[in-house]
Amino acid sequence: MPHPDSLTTAVTRETRDVEALVIGSGLSGIGAAIKLRQAGMHDLVLIEKADDLGGTWRDNTYPGCACDVPSALYSYSFAPNPEWTRAFAGQPEIRAYLRTTAAAYGITPLIRFGTEATRAGWDPRDARWHVETTRGRYTARFLIAAAGPWHEPLLPGIPGLADFPGEVFHSSRWRHDHDLTGARVAVVGSGASAVQFVPAIQPRVGRLHLFQRTAQWVLPKPDHYVPHAERWLMRRVPAAQRALRNAEYAAMEALGVGFRHPSLLRAVQRLGSLHLRTTVKDPRLRRALTPDYTLGCKRLLLSNTYYPALTRPNVTVHATAVESVQGSRVIGVDGSAADVDTIILGTGFHILDMPVAQRVFDADGASLDDHWKGSPDAYLGTTVSGFPNAFILLGPHLGTGHSSAYMVLEAQLDYMARAVRHFRSAGWATMDVRPEVQAAFNAEVQQALPSTVYNAGGCSSYYLDSNGRNSFSWPWSTGRMRRRLARFDPEAYDHSVDHSVRT
Repeated sequence: MPHPDSLTTAVTRETRDVEALVIGSGLSGIGAAIKLRQAGMHDLVLIEKADDLGGTWRDNTYPGCACDVPSALYSYSFAPNPEWTRAFAGQPEIRAYLRTTAAAYGITPLIRFGTEATRAGWDPRDARWHVETTRGRYTARFLIAAAGPWHEPLLPGIPGLADFPGEVFHSSRWRHDHDLTGARVAVVGSGASAVQFVPAIQPRVGRLHLFQRTAQWVLPKPDHYVPHAERWLMRRVPAAQRALRNAEYAAMEALGVGFRHPSLLRAVQRLGSLHLRTTVKDPRLRRALTPDYTLGCKRLLLSNTYYPALTRPNVTVHATAVESVQGSRVIGVDGSAADVDTIILGTGFHILDMPVAQRVFDADGASLDDHWKGSPDAYLGTTVSGFPNAFILLGPHLGTGHSSAYMVLEAQLDYMARAVRHFRSAGWATMDVRPEVQAAFNAEVQQALPSTVYNAGGCSSYYLDSNGRNSFSWPWSTGRMRRRLARFDPEAYDHSVDHSVRT
């Protein structure tokens, strides 16, 4: 009798044809599946390489992990959550929200866990995407890349790091089995993750050495516990929750005006300077923590505990990048050194060089990576010429420094749903954005970016790709984004017709 595992393998490795295949089951993948089903498509599947859904909120479990966008905005507008216990929700609550939403909309049964996409290639002969996975093969009419930009950790190529005799891990792969009590810890990086986990681990460690290549603007975080009475109101009066969401959206859009007109950010920058002065009394440390660029040029950070943690006696701030690791010593570019037994990398993610781009191929065998040549580009951040019937979620040109990823995502999802509805009603077999349309959009974006704080703020950030070009940022308001993606223009696409297309 065959072993049960062999029976499972035989079943899960069968080739299957579907209308749509979604790569990833984080907030993008779940949202895409919901919108596709609402558009009338039921023959779809999500493939997920991990054993649970949640994307970045599944992977990032470091101490102190929480959202830096107000909770009311960090959710789907069509699935509001009245149960947030904090104004800025923590990772466990966000992950639970994604699980609950996927279950409520019937998406969880569509997810194939433990299934990683290894190659997706377009075949014009049958107008299908042929997707190879670790558990079999799929063909699909539509391909939705929903792996997201905050997915694959960026590991720095520090000389000697591989030979470090102690523990090394990235913040998004936190080693909860490694006891930090009394440990000598070097933290490499001072971005959004470090700002959260440094205060959480500082009281436990013996010594903490923060290697900070660039000082960050850190504003006070208006976080607070949400009382039971307020949650009761949100449950009983949905209009109250909508009003809160709208108010928070308006406040963040007001801040966004400054991102497009950097001179207006001076008042906000003064708040950041005041926050630093009132919490860090040591003038030498304060100088090391003072940014030399305009607020908003890098991702805006919020914390009430980060600066106080850095003033504690067991913390040393090295205002330098790491040059090398020599045995148990971490050496800074400025010559400073620290003897440690643990290194935690808060070095971010492959934002613009997303690994999925190396696995998606056009009809001639060229990958997205080959097309982009280091500068990602997509029409409305969503479709790429030469890759028919494919959508990229949270793609290039759509990033904002002031709003919620959900605002961006929902604009894309509505666009995708309109495209699919038109595709099906018109009997299309393929849709491929015209190259001149994509080029014109990219030129429009690049023309608008130089006056924004993303480009004119005087810093180097992950918004800039390997060619030094800003391939990340949307240079206008999210309101303009929503209006722009609210209309699907068939004339922007070359298409072929096949009256046998399922409807």
